[in-house]
Amino acid sequence: MTVLTEGRHPGEFLMTEANGQRSRENITIASGAGIIAPGTVLGKITASGKYLASAVGATDGSQTAVAIALYGCDASTSDVAVAAITRDAEVNGKVLTYHPDRDQAAEQVAAQADLVGVGIIVR
Repeated sequence: MTVLTEGRHPGEFLMTEANGQRSRENITIASGAGIIAPGTVLGKITASGKYLASAVGATDGSQTAVAIALYGCDASTSDVAVAAITRDAEVNGKVLTYHPDRDQAAEQVAAQADLVGVGIIVR
C-alpha cells in the first residue's frame, strides 16, 4: 500500500484576522530562501525589506519574527512574491513552521513573542 503524506495547506494556521483581510500584505521572499511552506514564521531583512524564514542565528534583521507566510513558494533561485499575515491576527501555533535552527521550544516561544509585537497572537 502506498503511503501518502499531505503537506500544509494555505491559511491552515489562521484562526481569525482583521475585517477586510487587512491582516494580509504582499511581501517578497528573498532569493536563496529555499522552500517556504504555508505557515512559515518569517523575519524581514533590514537592508532589502525582503523576507526569510526567521532564524535564531541571523544577524540581518530576519532573526526577529514579523510575519507568517500565507502560501508556500520556492525561492531557491529567485525572489518570489507571496501573501503573508503581517498584523492583527490569531494563529494556531501547532501548525506553524519554523526555520530548522529554531528547534528548541524556547526559541519558538521567543519567535511567538516577536509576533505579538506586530499583533499576531499565537494560540
